Amino acid sequence: MRLFKRLLALLSSLRLAILLLLLIALASAVGTIIPQQEAPELYLERFNADPWLGLINGNLMLQMQLNQVYSSVWFLSLLALLGLALTLCSWRRQWPTLKAAVRWTDYSRPRQLSKLALAETVVCSDSSAALNDLASELRGQGWNVREQSGRLAARRGVIGRVGPLLVHTGLVLLLIGAAWGALAGQRLERFLAPGRSLDLLSPAGENRLSLTLQDFAIERDPAGRPEQFSSTLLLSPPGNPQEERRISVNHPLRYQGITVYQADWSLATITVQIGRSPLLQLPLSNFPELGDQIWGLVLPTRPDGSQPVFLSTGSEQGPVQVFDAEGTLITNLRPGGAGAEVQGLPLRVAEIMPASGLLLKRDPGVPLVYAGFAITLLGGGLSMVATRQLWAVAETHQAKLHVGGLCNRNLAGFATELPQLINRVVALHG
Repeated sequence: MRLFKRLLALLSSLRLAILLLLLIALASAVGTIIPQQEAPELYLERFNADPWLGLINGNLMLQMQLNQVYSSVWFLSLLALLGLALTLCSWRRQWPTLKAAVRWTDYSRPRQLSKLALAETVVCSDSSAALNDLASELRGQGWNVREQSGRLAARRGVIGRVGPLLVHTGLVLLLIGAAWGALAGQRLERFLAPGRSLDLLSPAGENRLSLTLQDFAIERDPAGRPEQFSSTLLLSPPGNPQEERRISVNHPLRYQGITVYQADWSLATITVQIGRSPLLQLPLSNFPELGDQIWGLVLPTRPDGSQPVFLSTGSEQGPVQVFDAEGTLITNLRPGGAGAEVQGLPLRVAEIMPASGLLLKRDPGVPLVYAGFAITLLGGGLSMVATRQLWAVAETHQAKLHVGGLCNRNLAGFATELPQLINRVVALHG
């Protein structure tokens, strides 16, 4: 039994909660630095050659689940332990404090008041009348007053005692929502070219929603750097009319529990004409080894596949650089512009089609997370409300009024206000 009580005291201690918060913050920082939810081969290739912090290679990183921090067993265990600590702290500390604050405390003897943080005794000709005037003055200032024969108790700001309990409740809801989202949430990244569709299926295999990319636009600065990109989506839910929505960076789409983010962009296809051939729409591939955001393809110029050229570009606006097999630059072509002779044949680039990078998330824990944030903010605001308590006892036979008070916030301010309040009352019965 003693061991159980010690364990409860440890789990509900403020030090443990602070330690867990620091560990969760550190783990979140690691999850921000290390790419998450990528293919295992990426971690092995990247970190086996260059271990993270010089210590953690790709194999160890996968074993420690650093590639999926927020859904890892150890991270969810930290969240569960913090939730348990906050729950026990609320049960053992905050709830009894709230019940004590709601319960009226009756001090009937002057000696009891003298032991309070603030205590003062004044002499007045009619202490009973002074006590009644004090009660009226307190009610006028918004205090709750409870009068008894020869004494009173008053309090104000008791609602502030609810604040810490609400903060703990909000944090627990936030942790539950985060854990629920990590365990039951879904995440999907896809690149869509205009005119292409994506079907979202339910766990039973039924079509929940079809997304069709109608248009994709990239806004660039004068130097050609992308500043903003946006997509026009056509939503086709089964049995319901179609809807057109537009999303852009920092302006996602939320629909039936699914959030669609404008996350990235790419180049999907290039349309070329070789000689008198029809327009050929060919897929582009990313070549990170050539530089950041470089796409291209190898294009043979003869029916037997000989004399290939390499076309590369970094923008849907071009230019398209054309290299021969030895890597020598032959020419630059503009989409929609005039062609040029390449390996003895006219080559023209008609169009480069960009692709929209969409990130789709379904997180069932979001409502709990939002509710937790709201309750935590409300509790934090209420916690700033000072709870003040005041008692007064009138000694009619000695013509004295004894006043004492307590305050959990800004005790110095209350210590300044209390004598002023007493002086206003006593001045009428000096």
